[in-house]
Amino acid sequence: MHAAKKVVKLRIPILILTVLLMIPSVIGMARTRVNYDMLTYLPKDMETVIGQDMLLEDFNKGAFTFLIMENMPDKDAAALKEKVEKIDHVDTVLWYDSLADLSIPMELLPDSVLHEFKTDHSTLMAVFFDTGTSDDLTMDAVKEIRSVCGSQCFVSGMTALVVDLKDLCEKEEPVYVGLAVLLACAAMVLLLDGWLIPFVFLASIGAMILLNLGSNYFLGEISYITKALSAVLQLAVTMDYSIFLWHSYNEQRKLYEDKEDAMAVAIHQTLSSVLGSSITTIAGFIALCFMSFTLGRDLGIVMAKGVLLGVLGCVTVLPSLILVLDRPLQKTRHRSLIPDMKKFSSGIVKIFPVFAIIFVLLILPSWYGYNKANDEVYYDMGECLPEEMNYVISNTKLREDFDIASTHMLLVDPSLSSAKTRSMIREMEEVDGVKYVVGMESLLGSSVPEEILPDHIREILESDRYELLLINSEYKVASDDVNDQLDSLRTILKKYDENGMLIGEAPCMKDMIETTGHDFAVVTAVSVLAIFAIILIVEKSLSLPVILIMVIELGIFINLGLPHYLGQQMAFITPICISTIQLGATVDYAILMTTRYKTERIGGLDKKKAVWTALHTSIPSILVSGMGLFAATFGVALYSDIEIISSMCMLMARGALISMVLVIFVLPAMFMIFDKLICRTTLGMGAVLKRA
Repeated sequence: MHAAKKVVKLRIPILILTVLLMIPSVIGMARTRVNYDMLTYLPKDMETVIGQDMLLEDFNKGAFTFLIMENMPDKDAAALKEKVEKIDHVDTVLWYDSLADLSIPMELLPDSVLHEFKTDHSTLMAVFFDTGTSDDLTMDAVKEIRSVCGSQCFVSGMTALVVDLKDLCEKEEPVYVGLAVLLACAAMVLLLDGWLIPFVFLASIGAMILLNLGSNYFLGEISYITKALSAVLQLAVTMDYSIFLWHSYNEQRKLYEDKEDAMAVAIHQTLSSVLGSSITTIAGFIALCFMSFTLGRDLGIVMAKGVLLGVLGCVTVLPSLILVLDRPLQKTRHRSLIPDMKKFSSGIVKIFPVFAIIFVLLILPSWYGYNKANDEVYYDMGECLPEEMNYVISNTKLREDFDIASTHMLLVDPSLSSAKTRSMIREMEEVDGVKYVVGMESLLGSSVPEEILPDHIREILESDRYELLLINSEYKVASDDVNDQLDSLRTILKKYDENGMLIGEAPCMKDMIETTGHDFAVVTAVSVLAIFAIILIVEKSLSLPVILIMVIELGIFINLGLPHYLGQQMAFITPICISTIQLGATVDYAILMTTRYKTERIGGLDKKKAVWTALHTSIPSILVSGMGLFAATFGVALYSDIEIISSMCMLMARGALISMVLVIFVLPAMFMIFDKLICRTTLGMGAVLKRA
């Protein structure tokens, strides 16, 4: 209580300090690097990640891409190649004129190599960069290549994906935040009891969002998914705390003549209530940090930090704003547009067996859809971009004109004999979907001695520790076919060179599939156990955590199962994030109603009246909270052209509605059915049964 009085007394300094802190926050936000490459979040000890580092260290080659040039004469293509080679951080450009300068007759070069560089209307070049895939320098180089080559040139590869994704995100992000603010504000104007208070909420929450985004500077970088979602999620999740303080303040104003005394009590009450609520939300986000795929840690830390700042803002900045603006806030109050819920609640309690039956009937189809949808996720980040993007067009042309859907790289021991290397290449070229393998041996053929190769070609394909071979595949990245192909290629590689490494986008994606599959089980278990423990402590009950989590988990199964029945695919990261976010953010609705039900039962009401009271008093708060989360995310879902952002926001919006409906209709039925069990297994409720 002493701290609450201090906040009231220091309200002006608090507001001044908040404004001052927003200045470095804006600078920090602008200087925080955003990572658009999902593959950089793979564990560092994986062979594919180690291999990529070796490729850069030994061959000075990081990123790799194909250039496709349409309807361009060889002379112009050769001139263009020279221009591309002069671009900063372009290490090597491979085309058939790279081989034409050899002091051997061109007819001795294998046809399979020569013909793969050119079709009737397209020319293909392979470009290596001396910087990493998502490095800013590589992205600048890709942009310059596009600028130099013009509209006849198409750039494929992960860096091109990252460039297009970055451009699209930077264009959309200001609109995300604007839509979230506009729709959340509209929801609050409709559901709260004042015309001005929603804007005060937004000012307070907005300041905390800015502090959160600015403090990300100390993390070094954040992912584009984190940047796109963190502001929207923080707004949606922490809005409840502001609503609670406002309602508590208005209740205390009826009891205290001095508004400062009323606010001090309101702050004290709000902090006690909000701490329990925020801990479950934070637990959901912290569970993401247990992923070995470290994107989860990135999102988890930023969002947990955002919730903590939201709580801090709710008991410092918001009370200060309300006290400063108390007169206009009181003048613009009106009756809440939410109708009285007593009759509605009475009807729900009366027919509670119907909702219990619906609950049971939904379990199997939602569980089945949930499992199926998790099996149907996609991993190819190119699928999240609109079809008109340069990267998508380039990859389509690469597949259609040259029948190349992915490129793998091999690092093998250079001391491996030419005969063994050729034998390995032959075996690999017999693997389903492999178009050809390019190495020194395949370039020359068995009739030409290696010594005839000029040094500049040898440097491209060989270092002191490794020989580099390229494998072009007809199979798409992250497909079952390419993953089976990679297993076969790795088996052949290890037969000839136990220390050889198979690297590239497709092998990294395969590792990502295996890593995130394990992560999903771990994160789900951690979030459920953590929230179970929190409810156990808050409600002092063995049965209530099980009941509450069952209700919310059914909502998660329904939400994540619907894509299977609707014929939709989700990005691989979506189920992991949504399951923890929906559980952490919406279990609060259930805790709110449960706490009131317990209070009424302990206070002497029979189970029916206790459930009815808990329901009709909780519905307004649940509606405001659920609709706030829905409003903040639904607009982004409709607007965004980035499928992964759009689908995650749609699932969050839909999840808020589903959890809200289940808590209002199904949770009261659970209380009615399991009342005796709850009373027996909850501390302080034993006397309830004795009275009955």
